[in-house]
Order: sequence, then structure tokens, then C-alpha cells
Amino acid sequence: MPPLLDVRNLEVRFFTRDGVVHAVNGVSFQLNEGETLGIVGESGSGKSVTMLSILRLIPQPPGRITRGQVLFQGVDLLKLDEADIRRIRGSKIAMVFQDPMTSLNPVLTIGRQITEVLETHLNMSPREARGRAIELLRMVGIPNAEERLNDYPHQFSGGMRQRVMIAMALACHPQILIADEPTTALDVTIQAQIIDLVKRLRDELGMAIIWITHDLGVVAGLAHRVAVMYAGYIVEEAPVLELYHNPRHPYTLGLLGSLPRLDRRERRRLVSIDGMPPDLLELPRGCPFAPRCPYAIDRCWEENPQLEEVAPHHRIACWVDVTTGRPR
Repeated sequence: MPPLLDVRNLEVRFFTRDGVVHAVNGVSFQLNEGETLGIVGESGSGKSVTMLSILRLIPQPPGRITRGQVLFQGVDLLKLDEADIRRIRGSKIAMVFQDPMTSLNPVLTIGRQITEVLETHLNMSPREARGRAIELLRMVGIPNAEERLNDYPHQFSGGMRQRVMIAMALACHPQILIADEPTTALDVTIQAQIIDLVKRLRDELGMAIIWITHDLGVVAGLAHRVAVMYAGYIVEEAPVLELYHNPRHPYTLGLLGSLPRLDRRERRRLVSIDGMPPDLLELPRGCPFAPRCPYAIDRCWEENPQLEEVAPHHRIACWVDVTTGRPR
């Protein structure tokens, strides 16, 4: 069966006064029906720009998709005209953003913001849309849903606003839900509630999910596969258990080493990754992680490795076998 979403060699540039920012550099990945893919990396690694590019939401100018294909059910989204992509955006592929306060309109009631989606994409009457909006708010666990339709965003807590955003995203039964760090601004207890909610809705509705985060701990119990991004590249991709038990890229090792672990009896100091990410105005000649990598060899400074399979469904972009410290 062909993948639901097939991203091939996606390349995104931002043309600024200071120069050209190489934000996304030939990213390729697939997403299957009902699957959850975690996209992990530190700030500035290209996670959000990749997803915004899929929906053609990057500001143009200064941004521009300079190369690649985004095949959704065999149709290249990058070649559609604006009217066609708007029909897909929000209905077949929906997105939940990091901060609901900047995504929700502060002068419109929650009910109006949800019913507008239903009237636009599903041609519902105002009465039908209102009934469906109440169902959606109940689905995401908002009490007194009918009364709360008339409330404004500032009358909801942060966790409840994020539930409203999820309800809006699910309004048209999307096949893909893209969640861009939706729990970052929330406390740990509310984070866990939102993640449990998304898992339940995924299993009930059968939709595929792309979950963007900088925290490998968050995707551990949520994703089926994980792609690790660094400096606009995917440097490792593997099934979630394989990635945690057998990380093969030095950057992934660093990310996992910085996580507190409760499943180990011995006490270990947390590891930090030395140095800073590269300046994307000037991409290095070789591997972008080489200046921070304890395993770097001469070839790393001269040539950037391509993603290659090192185990079934496990790909890395690295010249070194981290299990031995020797060149692959």
C-alpha cells in the first residue's frame, strides 16, 4: 500500500537581508495511514518549517520552497493552486500550533471559530455546525460544552485552549493531524492529559499524526516512528523502540543522554551536547554536527553523509559506527 504522505527531497530557503537561510535541506520521509511519526530536534532544526511547507504556510517572501515533492494520496501539494490547497488545508490535513492564544481569534467566540470551519469545509448550516461543535468540545473533554461555545479564548485555561484547538483540527475528520509542540507551554500534568487525549482520538478516528517536539521523552509513548532533525536534515529515523534501545547517530545519543531516566538503578550524570548548532546562513562543507561530535573523523569535515539503512527500517546519516567508534 502506498504511503498516505510521501515527502521527497524537500528544500526550503529564506532570502533575508543577511543572506540565504538554508532552513530545510533535502528532507524525505513517509507517513502511513493510522501511523504516528515523531519529529524531534532542538530549536532551529527545521521541524516546524518542514511541516508548514507541507501545507504551504511559510511566508513568501522571504520563504521559498526551492525543491522537492509533497505527495498526499499521490497528489503533489506543492503544485496545487491556492484554491485547491485551501480545500485540503484544515479538512484533510489539519494542524495544531504551539501557542493556542496566538492561533485563536481573541474577538470571536470559540463556537464561532469552530462553526466557521464546518460551514466552510463541510457546507453545514449554522444549526448543524453548532450541534457538531458541541460534539467536538465534548469529544476533547471540555465540560459544559454547550454553554462554553459562547465564551472567548481568554476565558479558557491554557490546557482547555489547546483542547479547543484540537477540536477545531478534528472538525472535518482529517486524515493527517500535524501537532507542532502543542504541549510545550503547558505544565507536566496537563501535557500528559493532552497526549493521552490525542492517543485516544487517534485510535478512535484512525487518523495519522505527525508530532513535532524537542523532547524525546514526549514521543516515547506516543509515536510509532521517530525522525531526528538537525540543521535542516534528518540525521536518524527508526521505529520508536529501536531508536531508544539502539540509537546510532551521535546527536541522538546526546539527546537521549540529556534525558533524566527513572528506569535505571545506578545514578548517572546527565550529558550535555557541547557547542552550538551551525549558522544556517552558511552551511558547513561536511557534516553539520561534526564540530560538536565526539566521534568525528576526517571525512566528517569534508563530506556530508546521506541517510543509509543500518538495520531494518533504521536509517542514519553518519560516517561512524557509534557502537565501535570506527568508520562504517
